[in-house]
Amino acid sequence: MEHLTNSEIFQINRMEAHSDHKYFSSLEEMTIGKMNFRKSLNGTWKFSFAKNLHSRIKEFYEEDYDYSGWGNITVPGHIQLQGYDAPHYVNTMYPWDGHENILPPQVPSEYNPVGSYIRTFEVPKNWDKNRVFVSFQGVESAFNLWVNGKFVGYSEDTFTPSEFDISPYLVEGENKIAVEVIKWCSGSWIEDQDFWRLSGIFRDVYLFSYPQVHINDIFVKTELDNEYKNSNLSLEIKLDNKTSKEVEIYFELFDKENKLVTSSTINRTNENECYLSKEVSNVNLWSAENPYLYKLVVYVKENNQIIEVIPQTVGFRKFEMINKVMHINGKRIVFKGVNRHEFNCYHGRSVKEEDMLWDIKFLKQHNLNSVRTSHYPNNSRWYELCDQYGIYLIDEANLESHGSWQKMGQCKPDWVIPGDKPEWCEVVLDRAKSMVERDKNHPSILIWSCGNEAFGGENIYKMSEYFRTRDNSRLVHYEGIFWDRRFNDTSDMESRMYAKVEDIEAYLNDNPTKPFISCEYTHSMGNSMEICMQTLKVMEAGKKWDNVNLTG
Repeated sequence: MEHLTNSEIFQINRMEAHSDHKYFSSLEEMTIGKMNFRKSLNGTWKFSFAKNLHSRIKEFYEEDYDYSGWGNITVPGHIQLQGYDAPHYVNTMYPWDGHENILPPQVPSEYNPVGSYIRTFEVPKNWDKNRVFVSFQGVESAFNLWVNGKFVGYSEDTFTPSEFDISPYLVEGENKIAVEVIKWCSGSWIEDQDFWRLSGIFRDVYLFSYPQVHINDIFVKTELDNEYKNSNLSLEIKLDNKTSKEVEIYFELFDKENKLVTSSTINRTNENECYLSKEVSNVNLWSAENPYLYKLVVYVKENNQIIEVIPQTVGFRKFEMINKVMHINGKRIVFKGVNRHEFNCYHGRSVKEEDMLWDIKFLKQHNLNSVRTSHYPNNSRWYELCDQYGIYLIDEANLESHGSWQKMGQCKPDWVIPGDKPEWCEVVLDRAKSMVERDKNHPSILIWSCGNEAFGGENIYKMSEYFRTRDNSRLVHYEGIFWDRRFNDTSDMESRMYAKVEDIEAYLNDNPTKPFISCEYTHSMGNSMEICMQTLKVMEAGKKWDNVNLTG
């Protein structure tokens, strides 16, 4: 399995990343809220576990393979929390350190658990004329996919969607889908986050289809004027048009009371991209204190008939740097925040909406207004809830290589990954793109983060430049420049972990060129947290300067 140990092969046949918008075939369907173009594959799958690649059942994906004697597993869910393998916690080290002597991009051979999944499905009859795709919203950490015995593709990146066109492999009636999940791949060298090491299909899996003309991607931009009163609302749209017929695309914008605010129309033929914009006057601004959301509805018409409807919430807000201080809607912003792992004590990172709502309620009750998604993109529903309830987000790319450069607490950057190594550049940029393209329409996201504790170097700098080129409405965060100042412009802010009060004071008293964020100031494991005097001192110190922004 050559692609498993090649840092330059991180996907095979995976579809391009796109916005996480929902779409419906009619206004009636949108009102109900049930997507007829989506079919869940969550539930019980047949399952076989192997300790490593050598002992796995290699032919399990074949059409005539008899898997009737296999056990069951629930999807979404982790392998280690359902009776197979065991959860493993490790911090800065790699989980194989001390067990197998390997170098990147190699993977362990003696112990590298493999989960083989099988289930059957039928394609809904009303999809007959359309292509059919499958979406895996989160798989840890690499997987191969087959449908009806045919290889479909491969993907890494645990925390963003992997989607594939399975249309060529489908048959009438019952179809067999087979998934082989490998715990560690070359990408695991840049997924060394400080958390429980688990694996499996832990987020939703579903089939989806769409009409012959479909909005595949949408980028909603709000550009406020200098008085933060009026805004230009613009839409960049990418179409998948399998016909040559003329289509009409238009949008309507509604306020919180469902009153029509404005609308705009553009006529296109079969072009793949289009652009709509409209000036909106006297907008209600979005912020954590007043999370005012408008409802944008985009329509696609063919032969004067609606064939697709897309609802999209819109928050008008402007996040910017003014005189080296971060502002939202013209006012200085102070982040009072936390780093949040996705975690449930029973289900691990397979979190449900009630887990997310509990977290948001807790944040609001304790006057916390911001979250860093430590240290990977979260479940898509989390961003919708933060839009709705008003939580500022630092959205963090799935990148951490702590064990490659820090040994026993000491910085020893002998073979940093990704560093400046060209063979790790494309995978890093792919993870940046996968996050931005999915999450770009959420007003709650103010900052893109290049990842966590991966030292520095040219590859991460290129990631930051991608963020700025693709989306100039947000700033870029990266703490690692503290360790490697060669590419200091990677981060728009000075970010440090566990900095002492006197160190923060020294930075702020030395004519700083960037605002300061204490991106981690205390660390809890389970119920071990105690609010220490250091934390209180750091928060108190923040009141003395205009250019300090705290999160922890």
